[in-house]
Amino acid sequence: MLDNLLLGIETAFSVENLLWCFIGVMLGTVIGMLPGLGSATGVAILLPVTLSMEPVTALIMLAGIYYGSQYGASISSILISTPGDSSSVVLTLDGYQMARNGRAGAALAISAISSFIAAILSLVGLMILATPIAAFALRFGPVENLTIMLLALATIVSFAGENVLRGIIMAAVGLLLSMVGVASGFATARYTFGSVNLLSGLGFIAVLIGLFAIGEVLHQIHRGGEKPIKARFRDLIVTKTELRRSFPPALRGTGLGFALGVLPGAGATLASFMSYGAEKQVSKYRHEIGQGAVEGVAAPEASNNAAANASFIPTLSLGIPGSGTTAVLLGAFVIFGLQPGPLLFEQQPDLIWGLLVSFFIGNLFLLILNLPLAPVFAQILRLPYSYLYPMILFISLIGAFAVGNNTFALWVVFVAGLFGYFMKRFDFPAAPLVLGLVLGPLLEKYLVQTSSLAQGDPLILFHSPISTFFVLAAILAFIGPPMAGVLRRRRDRNRDRDRDRDKIPA
Repeated sequence: MLDNLLLGIETAFSVENLLWCFIGVMLGTVIGMLPGLGSATGVAILLPVTLSMEPVTALIMLAGIYYGSQYGASISSILISTPGDSSSVVLTLDGYQMARNGRAGAALAISAISSFIAAILSLVGLMILATPIAAFALRFGPVENLTIMLLALATIVSFAGENVLRGIIMAAVGLLLSMVGVASGFATARYTFGSVNLLSGLGFIAVLIGLFAIGEVLHQIHRGGEKPIKARFRDLIVTKTELRRSFPPALRGTGLGFALGVLPGAGATLASFMSYGAEKQVSKYRHEIGQGAVEGVAAPEASNNAAANASFIPTLSLGIPGSGTTAVLLGAFVIFGLQPGPLLFEQQPDLIWGLLVSFFIGNLFLLILNLPLAPVFAQILRLPYSYLYPMILFISLIGAFAVGNNTFALWVVFVAGLFGYFMKRFDFPAAPLVLGLVLGPLLEKYLVQTSSLAQGDPLILFHSPISTFFVLAAILAFIGPPMAGVLRRRRDRNRDRDRDRDKIPA
């Protein structure tokens, strides 16, 4: 391994590869900041530019676009509550609240630091464990994947806030919206009302832009009287306390994101949601999460980055894309005459290890570039809202149109925006709806496959140790928080009663 690592360092540190790695992460950051584009679209658009390059140089640049866009998407989520990519949706919950509290620079800095921590640790894991983990991931069939989806749905309790029933209702709405279009495994159209535009389902990015960006703008306009943030420059810099609080959730998020990123189809979006939900259960500051806590930024951001890196394990080791973006990158391998798989590590060690080492370099570039720029980015929030809101609307609509490439996507944005406004007005949580929307297609796909295998027998969920573990974990995740809340309230009542009894004179 040491010889391969030295070969990778020699390959990645050539002047040409360093230059294109830098260009890739810069382009990725810009692409990520633009709502609707996302890493997969950015890589696909710029793939033709790389055809004249050496394969290793081209792949280094395209991979730089991938992880650069992860951070760029976080910037727009934190500053203007507009997710640049689906994996950065969770950051709007606490990141945007930190920005509203005058801590935008700190939120951006914690995002960059957590991403870097996750990148370094996950890349070490990628180098050491790629082949054995990929072999283990092959044991996950439809049944195991279905139980993972059930576990993810069980985390709705963590996102529901004080009113669990509202959270369950919004998750059900998200699942219903995900059913629009042609049914998985069948040729039946559902809820399309005769519209050809709905056959492929509601545009996920368009719905997100409407719910978060348009909904937030309408909500702020309704409230009225909002003034731009006037935080001093030094108030935008991360403090030692915030740094200290961010490290444990970043480490936990890295571990969870890496484990989920290995599984084909799970992706960074699911990892970020589950990491946020887990943090609300185990963090010392769990009661602050959702109100602008650094843990709500560090955990999902680290999980997002770790999952993105881990998705290269099935891609490189087995030739199975671990995410939508790695599927596009897999196409790039094929274009250059390369076949990902175990033999590629032996036949092209300079390319594989040069690509892996470039991940370290690219993430270092991102940290060096974006950490000092965090307070500068935060100055956007000082703009008067009469200028800021039209800019948000313009960027959002352009992004939605770019993804859908038709005006129907704009109608989806407007309707979702109105829905998002009323959700904020009547205090319905948005995260469960998004989670249902994300998980719906995957849940349906694996449910259809599992039903076909089981021929209607639900006990198939307990036929393997892996699926049994995830079913039990899902049950615990769903009933655990409410039970803990009941026990906590009972303990508080007993303590108050004992205190009152002690005050009664003898």
